[in-house]
Amino acid sequence: MGSLAVLTALLVFAIGESVFPYYTTNHDEAVYLQQAAMLLDGQLFLRPPVPDVFRPWFFVAEGETLYPKYTPVTAAIFALGMVAGSARLALAVVAALAVALTYAVVAEVFDRETGVVAAVLLVLTPLFLVDGSVFLPYIPAFTLNLCFAWAYLRADRTGDRRFGALAGGAIGLSFFARPYTAVLFAAPFIAHALWTLRGFDRDAVVRQGITAALGLCGVGVALGYNAVVTGDPLVFPYQAFAPLDGPGFGVRRIVGYERDYTIPLALEANARNLLTYATQWTAGGPLGSLLALGGLGAVLHRSDWRPAPRTLTLAGLAVTIPLGNVYFWGTLNVLGDLSDTTDGLISFLGPYYHVGLLLPTVAFGAVGALAIAKVVHTQYAGLDSRRVRVVSLVVLLASSLVLVGVTAGAVAGPLADNSEVTRQYEQAYEPFEEREFQNALVFLPSPYGDWLNHPFQPLRNGPGFDGDTVYALDDRQFDVVDAFPNRTVYRYTYRGDWTPHSRQAVAPRLQRVRVAEGSRVTANVSLGVPPAAETVLVRGSFAQNGQSSTATRPGPELDISITIENGRATVTSPQFAENFSVDRQSSVPFRLVAYVDSGTLGGFEYVVTVPVDRTRDGYRALTPSLEVCRGPTRCGGEAAYVPGEHREGVSMNATVHGANR
Repeated sequence: MGSLAVLTALLVFAIGESVFPYYTTNHDEAVYLQQAAMLLDGQLFLRPPVPDVFRPWFFVAEGETLYPKYTPVTAAIFALGMVAGSARLALAVVAALAVALTYAVVAEVFDRETGVVAAVLLVLTPLFLVDGSVFLPYIPAFTLNLCFAWAYLRADRTGDRRFGALAGGAIGLSFFARPYTAVLFAAPFIAHALWTLRGFDRDAVVRQGITAALGLCGVGVALGYNAVVTGDPLVFPYQAFAPLDGPGFGVRRIVGYERDYTIPLALEANARNLLTYATQWTAGGPLGSLLALGGLGAVLHRSDWRPAPRTLTLAGLAVTIPLGNVYFWGTLNVLGDLSDTTDGLISFLGPYYHVGLLLPTVAFGAVGALAIAKVVHTQYAGLDSRRVRVVSLVVLLASSLVLVGVTAGAVAGPLADNSEVTRQYEQAYEPFEEREFQNALVFLPSPYGDWLNHPFQPLRNGPGFDGDTVYALDDRQFDVVDAFPNRTVYRYTYRGDWTPHSRQAVAPRLQRVRVAEGSRVTANVSLGVPPAAETVLVRGSFAQNGQSSTATRPGPELDISITIENGRATVTSPQFAENFSVDRQSSVPFRLVAYVDSGTLGGFEYVVTVPVDRTRDGYRALTPSLEVCRGPTRCGGEAAYVPGEHREGVSMNATVHGANR
């Protein structure tokens, strides 16, 4: 069993390194990793210098401080890996523990032989391999629950109160990590515990009391943590972030997205989750599920319809986990289109809210596999021992090859899909891989709203915002520059739609940004004009206040100067029909839009955005951001000018400098 656990650790580490180097399409990974870094720094809260532009995804804003919507248990596990040299080491160790504990639990309920087969089936399960390789809480919580199950069953068999204490501590820690998941997993064991107390046996009462007391200690710790971070012991951080994002029917809401989670919708969504689990994400796909059903049937038949209470407890997980998840709208959100099992996060990570089903699936799957082996052995019992061994070996080898082959096919799909996402990520993050940053400040776009690490998970800040690179949203840029006055400033932009799950790569650009200051500041802009262009209509504006001019047949390049002084921006060009000025009536950036008209061939827009700030002695400006827009709906974040990514004649360049009178 030790060898299998070590093999699992190596396999999970290898999958993580090769398939998920930039993490997954589920942006919760950055939350846990940033929280892990905070714990290593002794922090429960972030205190960014400019809160609005340093708020990471799924962090709650409380005044000028930020805290994660998740409790720190999973992050603490990842932090241990960081201390050892790599957070992925924690994933590998957790996966190895899960395999060993699966063996231990199943051996407690059945026997060691069944435990070994169950552990092998777990390693062959796509849901376990994929989710065990990513920085999400589902396999760590599952491992804590396995520890609880093993210790509880061991205490029940031996009467050893030390294992009862371990069981209570494990389920208490599991509750602190994921309360609802822990309750669903513990429910059958609680029923078993109550059943053991029916005769008021003193030893059982004391042992179960120890388990319950330590489990409740975990509840107390969770409530205490709530009191520290949210100010109310009964308000969990996820509730502070989104009060309607939790178990329950009716209107559910998180970050501007809401659904009316009705009972029929819940039943349909969970049926999709369970069907996908049973046919695609178990060991051998549908074969593993059929083995589990056969194993359960064998147990019922063998026990004359009166199975042992411990066996019923294990089987009870197949009831409480699916039923409990009906009450949670997250099982709907892992799906995209309900009619398409290849849509949504479920196609990349599986039905991860149902990870707890792995234990009864592999346990009864092992029973089913051994029952088949017994039937085969009985069938050929009349042969001499040598022939029986040969036949048994052939059957075992054939069935193993079938199971492994089907499993390989099942896991290959999601791994290939995630690998394709990684290829898109590789292209998107190429500018950061090509250079080493020292004392840098990088402004990031916000395609999914005003959040850091959503989607750019690898681009995370350290807890003290003092790393070699600091990342900020491209808002309140001068406040950020003032907060980090001695850093080299960059702006990360890209061209295309940020949809790596749709096999669409973006063309990225990391633009050097300079700060110009003086009684007047000037941005010099050069725009390429394709040969077919007839006219260029130019409009400059502060918000809605703007003026325009026209350049007719300007030649291969249109050179424009934007000078800001005395409360106005003056736009000039030797190729303009007439220069113009725009009064600066707000603190918004100056925006220059040049529409290049190619007649019947259509046209496109250049967009130049100059961040401008008033100072005591004049103005300051940043290097403009540059976009090439094929339509008005494609501007504003996904139309960056990227040299080499445009048709002939399309080019942009801009510089900024300041001067004093």
